[in-house]
Amino acid sequence: MTARLCMNPNPVFLRTSDTVARGAELIMAKQRRSLPVVDEEDRFAGMFTANCLLYLVLPKVATMEQGLDTLPYVQYSLDDLRENLNKYLDMPVTLCLKKEDVAVVHPDMPIVETLLTLYKAKTNLPVVDRDSGRLEGTISYYGVGAMIMGDVKGYRVDSS
Repeated sequence: MTARLCMNPNPVFLRTSDTVARGAELIMAKQRRSLPVVDEEDRFAGMFTANCLLYLVLPKVATMEQGLDTLPYVQYSLDDLRENLNKYLDMPVTLCLKKEDVAVVHPDMPIVETLLTLYKAKTNLPVVDRDSGRLEGTISYYGVGAMIMGDVKGYRVDSS
């Protein structure tokens, strides 16, 4: 059994040419913490994360090197946060694409190793072809749960 067994072969993803607005829209609509990003040849480029969106709305004094650890005296309204985000909406998702320390699995990875990687990563995993670098799918906690719980005590999930 391999990662292919529990991957979604039709994942929601972004392209490197997509905007932050499109990334935010998909993260919110699909209720995901991260989405894989691919280049024009469908090769995996990295992950666009909800954490990136937080980075863009927070005051720069909190996110810069040697920035503040707490912000008890910084007063920001909802309009201020929206204004911060609006500055970035037309920029490409590559503005804050996570490339380093991204856990990936390959379609032929043994299932137990895949589950261990999911456990350690604590986020959805891109499934990337080892040779071409193309995104083949994604693995989520929910997809794995549906697969494992499929026949547990009468619990049945339509895995399509």
